[in-house]
Amino acid sequence: MVHEQIISAIEETAQNLLQEASTAKPEQLKIAVEHPVSLAHGDYSSNIAMQLAKVLKQSPLHIANEFKQRLLNHPSLTAALAGIEVAPPGFLNFYVNWSWWAEQSVQPAVINLSANRKVLVEHTSINPNKSAHIGHLRNSCVGDTIARMLRRTGYQVEVHNYIDDLGNQLADTVVGILQTKQALPHERFGDFCWDTYASINKAYKEKPELLIERTKVLTELEEGHSNTARLGLLVAERIVREHIEDMRQFGIAYDVLVWESRIVREGFWTRAFELLQATQLFHQETEGKLQGCWVLKHSEGKDEVEEQSEFHADKVLVRSNGILTYTAKDIAYHLWKFGLLQQDFRYKKFADRLWTTHSSGVKKKIGHADIVINVIDQRQEYPQAMVKEALLALGYRKQAEQLRHVSYGVVSLSPETAKGLGIDISDGKHAYAMSGRQGIGIKIAEFLEKMEQMIAASRSKKSGLSSHAIAAASIRYYLLRFHLQTEIVFDLEQAMEVTGNTGVYLMYSYARSSRILKNAGESSFNSACLQDLSALQPQEHSFLRQLAYWPETLQSAVIELSPNQLCTYVYELSTIFNHFYATCTVLKAEGQTKDLRIWLTGRYKNTMKDALDILGLPTPNRM
Repeated sequence: MVHEQIISAIEETAQNLLQEASTAKPEQLKIAVEHPVSLAHGDYSSNIAMQLAKVLKQSPLHIANEFKQRLLNHPSLTAALAGIEVAPPGFLNFYVNWSWWAEQSVQPAVINLSANRKVLVEHTSINPNKSAHIGHLRNSCVGDTIARMLRRTGYQVEVHNYIDDLGNQLADTVVGILQTKQALPHERFGDFCWDTYASINKAYKEKPELLIERTKVLTELEEGHSNTARLGLLVAERIVREHIEDMRQFGIAYDVLVWESRIVREGFWTRAFELLQATQLFHQETEGKLQGCWVLKHSEGKDEVEEQSEFHADKVLVRSNGILTYTAKDIAYHLWKFGLLQQDFRYKKFADRLWTTHSSGVKKKIGHADIVINVIDQRQEYPQAMVKEALLALGYRKQAEQLRHVSYGVVSLSPETAKGLGIDISDGKHAYAMSGRQGIGIKIAEFLEKMEQMIAASRSKKSGLSSHAIAAASIRYYLLRFHLQTEIVFDLEQAMEVTGNTGVYLMYSYARSSRILKNAGESSFNSACLQDLSALQPQEHSFLRQLAYWPETLQSAVIELSPNQLCTYVYELSTIFNHFYATCTVLKAEGQTKDLRIWLTGRYKNTMKDALDILGLPTPNRM
């Protein structure tokens, strides 16, 4: 990739200049190249001269000119660059030799970042007690796209969906089934459980004694032998099947379902408990509010989390009544993920190409990852940190360093959408949280159906991609395009838009390129048009430059685990392509100009095919 060649040459030149000046490399020195907004400022730019001015005690312009002379003669850049210019106050602007790039580049770009490493990606992991909502779908879309990004760049990827079938939420739904009645009909079992879960949480407030029933059910679920435990298993399995079907509509799939109950009943936690007992950071409290609890202390001495902190209980791994916390089971699960427990699950088929942990299953080579990535919302930052603390306490520093938490902002509701769900918005807040306990939220299946109906009603022609596929792709892209740390204030009307930065716009642009190439015919292209690209039109230059940025954009998105970078890229690329198509004649052009523009359109189609596949969007030849 051109940007890597430029960065490497700058690093080498900077090191030589520092050595000649008998000066050490500054710790804060960051060597990178940027994409100039204006074509006049080159295809890449660097501010290295300004960073070194104070160290070398020379003006940035002087240093930049020294860099220019050395870089122009650098063996890795002589063919790759058409020129380098220095701009005040000391920028280096690089101009790519596009004929060289066209000859060297391959589509799709080969990027291998894996070093033969296996990555285990855990995402979705919805409580199996009711229908999934759009907040859950954001998790799944992000996790699935990260898995696709990693596979595309050479990693061996295994996708897990962790099923918390021993938690309070499932216990509440079971209590609700036993203690409440639902008069309204429900098409899906998950929707029935949605209302049941809300009903029992309302009943807890009216009859606090019902909370005793929850504790009983929790204990029975963990023991796993009673009729209540079997009822819980039936509920959870039925809900999980609905969740998997919901996600399948968006192209989301898993390799393995890991059930929390198997971690407890097959001795994974017992083994983890033994290992933790041998450390100085894990002990049983003998006094105070946590008397009788087994607690994991913070390795940096931060065990005294303030009493009012919402995270205070997260360091408790075993409660005084013997019930395990979620974090305890998660620690055992992560020790297994890295292959550190010296024991394994057995597996049986749950669905097509999907395995599930099961006591009577078969052995399979699953887990034993080099890298673990957990896609969990930012509210779970502290529990995730405690898992890493446990690895460190046990001496597994290498594994702790390879545990990544991909956090993201939650999905809340806009005032208008909340109002439509019957929520009181008189307090004037900018957003309203979804609440399973109150039965407030947008169910995935209902939203997909509504989106499909809207798209079907707006289409004059029904040929091409189905309205269902367009709807699913639109929703998926909507949830991916936001920066991960951004709270999505979900507005039903906005989410159903099909113009602007939307999945529909991207798919339409891809279909346009397919139509152009089909009309052009493959036999008309002549590669001689690529031999001299020194006199490109501004629209051609801008288009070609954006195409060249694809490999490095993908590389950056993988390193930072940031799918929204890809969304930004494909939207900008498609905008440039459509501007190019509107201002530059393609099919009616002549000679090498026509050949070049057909070639650019082909490169666009190939690049978009690569990017849309990673984003999980269709690549239709017509809409």
